[in-house]
Amino acid sequence: MIDVDVHCAPASLQSLSPYLSEYWRGYIESSGVRLPTFAYPPSAATSGGPPPASYDELAAALLVASDPQFLILNCLATFEAHRHSHYVAALARAVNDWLAEEWLERDPRLRASIVVSTVDVDDAVAEIERVGDHPQFVQVLLPVRADAPWGNRRFHPLLAAAAARDLVVGLHAWGHLLRAPTPSGMTHTHLENYLNNAVVVQSHLLSLVCEGAFERIPTLRVALLECGFAWLPPLLWRADKDWKGIWLEVPWVTERPSRYVPRHFRFSTAPAPLPDDLDEARELLAMVGPDLLMYASDHPHRHGRGAAQLEAALDGAQLRAFRHDTAAEFYKLADRSPIPTARG
Repeated sequence: MIDVDVHCAPASLQSLSPYLSEYWRGYIESSGVRLPTFAYPPSAATSGGPPPASYDELAAALLVASDPQFLILNCLATFEAHRHSHYVAALARAVNDWLAEEWLERDPRLRASIVVSTVDVDDAVAEIERVGDHPQFVQVLLPVRADAPWGNRRFHPLLAAAAARDLVVGLHAWGHLLRAPTPSGMTHTHLENYLNNAVVVQSHLLSLVCEGAFERIPTLRVALLECGFAWLPPLLWRADKDWKGIWLEVPWVTERPSRYVPRHFRFSTAPAPLPDDLDEARELLAMVGPDLLMYASDHPHRHGRGAAQLEAALDGAQLRAFRHDTAAEFYKLADRSPIPTARG
């Protein structure tokens, strides 16, 4: 089994002190900044508690019970941290060094996403170049609540830097608190806020296709994480239909938008919003394409019975691909062997 979305986070900024310069340690102490809390309200059924803050916590909670071949750590701690570009770059660097030393060196089954600045493209590229050749980093992590759609050409250097190192770009739910989660502005309840991750991520998918990211960077691969997938068929139907009428505006889109998706995108399956009726669930999965789906526990978060319903709707070959083969191929896990260490 390969789990493509497992969360971890430093217990506090003090956990990152060994990986920060004296200047930034002083800045944190004098300014009073702190890491944001995790996305779900503590009492929400989806919460499951805070993400593991150490390898030992993860091992006790997940590794022993599930014994995965690989799992991918996604640390969201910097998504909502700050708008100070120099601080965010230093924080991203510290988180990546913390991941490498305190997690990846402990277990050859672990892989991780590179955390990068979300406010400065040059800083993000520099961080990818700094750690992108580490074989246990397999992805560059970006939030769906962003300053602009990630397909915008201002971000193409970031996307190209990831592709040049054979890294997936992972777009994960949540992000900048000051960014409206809907096209019409802010929401007033957590339920609306939560549901709209699936709305916002559709804008990124369309942006990446329509702004020519895949024509310019043919090897670019993008994982959409914790944003659902049931919305894909109607979105692509409409995109193909409208492209036929107004393709002149995007001449670099040389194929129907739906053709780009199976080549360049995969989707994690937590949450898995499927119908209760098993036949209806199979019909929906057939429209999405079960070969685009990758297993995710989203540990420690809980999403109800959707995962069990999904597995019940897949046949043997589809189930093997979902739980292992699709992620192994998409992340090229066999090609990125861990660095030998005394502990690993």
